[in-house]
Amino acid sequence: MENTDLEKVAVKTSIVTIVANGALTVFKLFAGIFGASLALISDAIHSASDVFSTVVVLAGVKVSAKKADKKHPFGHERFECVAAVILAMVLLATGAGIGYTGIKNIVTGEYLNFELPKVIALVAAAVSIVVKEAMFWYTIVAAKKVNSSALKADAWHHRTDALSSIGSLIGVVGAMCGVPVLDSVACLVICLMIIIAAIRIFIDAINKMTDEACDEKTEGDIRDFITSCEGVIRIDDLMTRKFGNRVYIIVEIACKRDLPLYEAHGIAEKVHLGIEENFPLVKHITVHVNPYENKEEDTEIKSDGT
Repeated sequence: MENTDLEKVAVKTSIVTIVANGALTVFKLFAGIFGASLALISDAIHSASDVFSTVVVLAGVKVSAKKADKKHPFGHERFECVAAVILAMVLLATGAGIGYTGIKNIVTGEYLNFELPKVIALVAAAVSIVVKEAMFWYTIVAAKKVNSSALKADAWHHRTDALSSIGSLIGVVGAMCGVPVLDSVACLVICLMIIIAAIRIFIDAINKMTDEACDEKTEGDIRDFITSCEGVIRIDDLMTRKFGNRVYIIVEIACKRDLPLYEAHGIAEKVHLGIEENFPLVKHITVHVNPYENKEEDTEIKSDGT
């Protein structure tokens, strides 16, 4: 997978989501104000933060797609994780603000002064659920295609917006049924969902910035491929580390101890090229060749005196 592919997918996905979120924000804000729903206004603010977060994601992806240079010889992939961290902070602040408003209205009893929500608020909440869930699937498919943590974070931002719209719908229905406090309670539910998503995004980004190893299945597949290469007797050591949306590998393989240097190099080269060809997420692999040693065989030889 080339970084240019990541950038193209990210730009296309981001443009679609920015336009959709912009339209949805205006619609929900209008419906929240004229439909007398605090929960829907809070939901509109969440959608507005989606527009900003998508811009942050796009900027992070474009920087991460830059080629390696003298100051960054390993590339710029971790800038995508930086974008994900910023997105998590934006989500956290948004959630905290919405939660504060909901708590304030409940504690002060201000919700009693609200007029009952109108049908337009109900319609807007329902439309938001459908649109945001569709945007989640559109973005998550693109994120998995290019293994982008920033796009995955943005996708989950859409999912939390869909969930918060469900909260808005419950709040509107509750208020229309004569339980106005539910509108403010819905704000607290929205707040909780946003904060949980922010923490999840933050942890995933930090893991990728601190050289977390690949999952066991991926490492197992890599091991199986290396041991299947002709000339490789065994793997002495294997280490993987995530670098943004890419992976680096260091492996020590054991080959026959009496091989000429050029043959040992040829085996290492086959492993190197094979891994990068069959595992698109791998940006680079370092292969070290050790002379094969079997201590059990050596012990048997010495005991026999031969």
